[in-house]
Amino acid sequence: MASSRDENTGEEMHRWVRRLFPLHRSLTGDGVRQTFSALQEIVPWEIHEVPSGTEVLDWQVPQEWEIADAYIADVETGRRLVDYADSNLHVLNYSQPIDAVLTGQALAGHLFSNPDQPDWIPYRTSYFREQWGFCVSEHQKQRLIAEPQRRFRVVIDSRFFPGSLSYAETVLPGRTQDSVLLYAHTCHPSLANDNLSGIIVATFLAKMLRTRSLRYEYRIVLAPATIGAITWLSRNQEVCSRIKAGLVLTLLGDPQPFTYKRSQQESALVDRVAEHLLGQPEWEGGTRRFTPTGYDERQFCSPGFDLPLGCLMRSPHAEFPEYHTSADNLDLVQPAPLAESLRMVLAMIDVLEGNRFPRSLYPYGEPQLGRYGIYRAYGEADDRGRLQEAAMWILNQATGGRDLLAIAERASLPFSVIARAAELLAQHQLITLHDEAVAGPPLCSARPPHRTGPSAGRAGDCVGRGD
Repeated sequence: MASSRDENTGEEMHRWVRRLFPLHRSLTGDGVRQTFSALQEIVPWEIHEVPSGTEVLDWQVPQEWEIADAYIADVETGRRLVDYADSNLHVLNYSQPIDAVLTGQALAGHLFSNPDQPDWIPYRTSYFREQWGFCVSEHQKQRLIAEPQRRFRVVIDSRFFPGSLSYAETVLPGRTQDSVLLYAHTCHPSLANDNLSGIIVATFLAKMLRTRSLRYEYRIVLAPATIGAITWLSRNQEVCSRIKAGLVLTLLGDPQPFTYKRSQQESALVDRVAEHLLGQPEWEGGTRRFTPTGYDERQFCSPGFDLPLGCLMRSPHAEFPEYHTSADNLDLVQPAPLAESLRMVLAMIDVLEGNRFPRSLYPYGEPQLGRYGIYRAYGEADDRGRLQEAAMWILNQATGGRDLLAIAERASLPFSVIARAAELLAQHQLITLHDEAVAGPPLCSARPPHRTGPSAGRAGDCVGRGD
């Protein structure tokens, strides 16, 4: 259930979406830099500039692209019929420049529309191929080509030059060197769900994590799709061996249920976390299998890296009508879903941070819990019944080789309840908690620690099999 704090956070996130919406982001260019500069007001980012022509894996950083103006005007009246000033979606992204007079017949092949959505402007690109064009609604296109010999002044004032590709990164240190990677793409212009929602969720996540004591190192990266992920991987290959989990964040501002796309590994820790949470009554959504299409999970999950990264979204890409059109606007993205998306990612991080491997200090038979004040601790806690059930499950499953998440799944209990019970048991010295799997239970005397005398043992005192 949303709280007033969630509502305030959602409104603030939506204000940022509105502020950044007009900027013309692309693979490269000042629109991306202006976006990063604005986001510095929320958290500090390290901005990386990778020069055009740099070899990155099997790719090359492209030339920078800049656009000043673009329009289609009637030659007779000079009136602009299609104007870049009205929507930066009107220009084919990375379009070649042109300044010419063309007939409607000659212009038709350079107009991109979608007859199935006649009122909306489609988003199209010409990355890595030389092409020029305009994106228009189907209604606009039909008006422009209605008279094949009508003449139009066609201008795209763009240029290509040796520049750089920009990406932003913030690194939040943890108690260990193990790392979690969170990634959002930055290359789309005025599309609110794809990609501003991911950018804003990632940025507010960085803001909140900066106030926490963290077990993992968190690397949050904002970069253009495909070439940006490939560039980051090319420059950070030594980091990849330390990445234990990660998420591509996208399409998180619409009101549909969550969709989690698994990593290529299918059952990595992050996959298990997502499936567990989306199975709880608090969250609405489901998981789907990995496919080598979609967003940059396909780069991070490529066979040479095979990183445990999934993709968290609401409406999956290309499966909602507004996708890659002018209808992906400030009406589609709303404050409440933005805040809930942030809360979902934080819930996933809570499980990642809290997951441990419990090992019983009294593995032979059930400990006499009354000796340790554990029942009193239940009474002081909320949800006493489930907490006691969780403790019994942990004590039964605490071999050192099963993590708390596996126990939560087997017990059909929320991870949060299992984690609280584990902390209570550890405080009362009935289990130890480990970051990694440890060997099975020791052969222990299991004598209560308060006994005295020569026969007294300590919790965890062990005897060998041959003794």
